[in-house]
Amino acid sequence: MISIFKKLFSAKKAAFIVEEKDPMKKFLVVGLGNIGPKYANTRHNIGFKILDIYAEKNDLSWQTAKLGDVTTHKIKGRTIIFLKPSTFMNLSGKAIKYWMDKEKIPLEHLLVITDDLNLDFGTIRVKTKGSDGGHNGLKDTQNTLQTTQYNRFRFGISDAFSKGQQIDYVLGEWNEEESQKLPERLEISCKIIESFVLAGIKITMNTFNGK
Repeated sequence: MISIFKKLFSAKKAAFIVEEKDPMKKFLVVGLGNIGPKYANTRHNIGFKILDIYAEKNDLSWQTAKLGDVTTHKIKGRTIIFLKPSTFMNLSGKAIKYWMDKEKIPLEHLLVITDDLNLDFGTIRVKTKGSDGGHNGLKDTQNTLQTTQYNRFRFGISDAFSKGQQIDYVLGEWNEEESQKLPERLEISCKIIESFVLAGIKITMNTFNGK
């Protein structure tokens, strides 16, 4: 009887370990941005901003780790690993690849959040593939992962700048009108993350694109 009990216990323990390490239940959500206080409230850092708001809403604490700040959140049997790369925007792919490999995250469970000059302020586009659109963070991610087929959540910041002023614009802070509208857009952004993890990318696209 004792030997039977031991075998049963060992089997249950092994099953638990397999479940915990099951990559199908782990997701990597990456917000792109630049580190340092001077970039904190800039348009280019909307990826960081969205993750910070999600962490605040769910009482999550950030830890400084290799190539970025990370935190984790469990929701309905799934584990979300959040990453804010510390590599600066132009080397985002290095941090993404490292954490994908470290945590054994399949490509379809990666979501990269970034700003987009080609969309009006606050406009949302969730896609499963696409070009880098001139975005250096996406360009490095594409080059490092050697594919354009990864999930991305693009947050519109508009192109309301004069010729030659693009860098100042994306690295500039939100204006008064944008700041007033931002909280509602951030709330929707947090819902997009959970929808991606719980419902999948296709349902998330159908539900939120254009909102």
